[in-house]
Amino acid sequence: MRAIVFEQYGGPEVLRLADVPRPSPGPGEVTVDVAWAGVNFADVKARAEGYRVEALPFRPGLEVSGLIREVGPDVTDFTPGQEVAAFLDGGGYAETALAPAATVFALPAGLDLRTGATLPSVLPTAYALLHEVGRLREGDTVLVQGAAGGVGTVAGQLARLGGAAAVYGVVSSLDKADHALKSGYDEVFMAATFDTDVRAATGGRGVDIALDPVGGETFRRTLGTLGRFGRLVSFGNAGSEEPWRIGPADTYPLGLSVSGFSVLGMAAQEPQRLRRIADAAFRTVTDGDVELPVSAEFPLERAAEAHRLLESRRSTGKLLLRVGG
Repeated sequence: MRAIVFEQYGGPEVLRLADVPRPSPGPGEVTVDVAWAGVNFADVKARAEGYRVEALPFRPGLEVSGLIREVGPDVTDFTPGQEVAAFLDGGGYAETALAPAATVFALPAGLDLRTGATLPSVLPTAYALLHEVGRLREGDTVLVQGAAGGVGTVAGQLARLGGAAAVYGVVSSLDKADHALKSGYDEVFMAATFDTDVRAATGGRGVDIALDPVGGETFRRTLGTLGRFGRLVSFGNAGSEEPWRIGPADTYPLGLSVSGFSVLGMAAQEPQRLRRIADAAFRTVTDGDVELPVSAEFPLERAAEAHRLLESRRSTGKLLLRVGG
């Protein structure tokens, strides 16, 4: 079968199309004939830095949609031919992907495979950030870094749906502002001035919840936008800077809370909890409350182009690879 692999770390050019053996499911596993594969920043970091790569060669790809091909000997929840979305630990950029049955989700009626491929990582991540870790309450004010990206596009809508009084977004360029404003945000600020802009927008009070996937100096500045009893949730280090560190001097004066979240960690350690969160999150899509637009799609063999676009920070919403179907 065809799959995208890389044998060394580097730029998008290290991604190559290869003919590899088709996987077969073992206990607790299924294989999925992939129709669409999502492209995520974790895939970029895997290719560039070896993030969560145990050995080379490696096949990237954390989320797919498609049809169940085979089920393992002890899997009873799925049948061949069933339409599903799946969250993986790699290997999604392929004609057939191997997935733990615990992180495979039957697509609800009326949800097409293209839309299904946008859901497995982004939607549960945004839902967990706001409701499980950030403890969103009605009337809260929310700040989201990367407001035009995949998680940011969903987080703005979910925050509004969850009763936030005001939702503010941060984007890297002005041409992304319109996209963010259509995704539940009241105001959108530029990365260079967001901290002073937030203080002005909130009358100096600051926000109740802030979500940050960037890390480094952006994390420090985001911490400074919190009001009393504010909660900052870190869920990435897209800037590849030194990991953040905080102490009592940062949190005691205003009673701040700082926490982190990894959907990959939850999938590995508590897949059933991920399933419960995903079920709640998926309902927001099937009910028509949340939409995750696809900004670009590429055939499998052009995965390097998708990586270049994602790294350029020019994309909005979700990027997909068209594999089959």
